[in-house]
Amino acid sequence: MIRKADVKENDIITELVKKTIKAVYPKYYPAGAVDFFLAHHKPEKILADVKAGKVYVLEEDSIIAGTVTIDGNGIARLFVESSGQGRGLGRRLMDFAENKIFEYSETVRIDSSLPAKSMYIKRGYREKEYRKIRTDNGDFLCYDIMEKNIAKEKNYVY
Repeated sequence: MIRKADVKENDIITELVKKTIKAVYPKYYPAGAVDFFLAHHKPEKILADVKAGKVYVLEEDSIIAGTVTIDGNGIARLFVESSGQGRGLGRRLMDFAENKIFEYSETVRIDSSLPAKSMYIKRGYREKEYRKIRTDNGDFLCYDIMEKNIAKEKNYVY
């Protein structure tokens, strides 16, 4: 079940995000970039998004196994508990978020980290812009801004 997050769940969501970043991102990024991700997804920022009704959680057996944030026509903060990875939970969250956005926009936007880029390409996203941020310790965080257009998807051959 996917539903809007409740303010009382902020600590659970924050922990899920931090655990996932710590488990996955060091395989793709230097330490400074991982620290940047952890600071960027701080509890106060997540709480503000929860209060604004932008955060959704995926529950499995009454446990929060994933989360996604929808901000305008953008998908952000898509994370799945490590035990749930490879089981289609991320795909369910993406389907949910895309369908929500396509109700009012023809285009979905996402900032793609390196670990998720191939998944987004398979889903029909295209790179629009490459960005890099120099972190406090001099490491770089590199990512792509990607978009998917529903009008183009209707004509897309799988």
